Amino acid sequence: MTTQEEIYKTEGDKYEALIAREDYQGNILKSLKEITPLEDRLVLDLGAGTGRLACMLAPHVTGVRAFDVSEEMLRVCREKLVKSGLSNWRVEIADHRKLPVSDQSANLAVSGWSVSYLAVWNPDTWKRELENWLAEMKRVLKPGSPIVLFESFGTGNESPVRLEHLKDFYPWLDEVGFRNKWIRTDYMFESLAEADELSRFFFGDELANQVGQKKWTILPECTGVWWLNI
Repeated sequence: MTTQEEIYKTEGDKYEALIAREDYQGNILKSLKEITPLEDRLVLDLGAGTGRLACMLAPHVTGVRAFDVSEEMLRVCREKLVKSGLSNWRVEIADHRKLPVSDQSANLAVSGWSVSYLAVWNPDTWKRELENWLAEMKRVLKPGSPIVLFESFGTGNESPVRLEHLKDFYPWLDEVGFRNKWIRTDYMFESLAEADELSRFFFGDELANQVGQKKWTILPECTGVWWLNI
């Protein structure tokens, strides 16, 4: 099976086909608006991928700068933002821990299903990587600005589950002061065949087999939302 890391490098269009089915009820934007006003925000989107959050936020904020380490993901993100007709955005390759951003130049940072990879992909140095990321946030954001993170609480679950591969990440967020809640971000597919194909592509055979057994064209998903004013 292709790893998620490989998918991010090479499969932008198919990944976008999956993401376009996620959160059909619109809970991501709703939760952001509940946490902080979006007006007059200069937003940094970290690990922007194919532009899920950047495209969602661009119509509501002053400006968005979308960052990712994958040019393939950003290719799709850029195409979507161009099609939006908006001009208040920039798309750039950058690591979470070293952004090409001036000190205290933004007033909102968001990241969807991305910051946790600093822990997952760096098992020996995970805490230092996260601390470096948080220090970078304190550099680039104006004092008092919010950080909002979305991370997985289980795809295929109707209630939240703390995932084993994020066992270090969840308590670290608590330790540094993030508050959190959870929302549903269910996928709605056009057919059972599409649900099988796209869930198998990204999540693997075990979940895809569950989709087939339960005949899910709506795939339940729980997502944690963490936020902190720095």
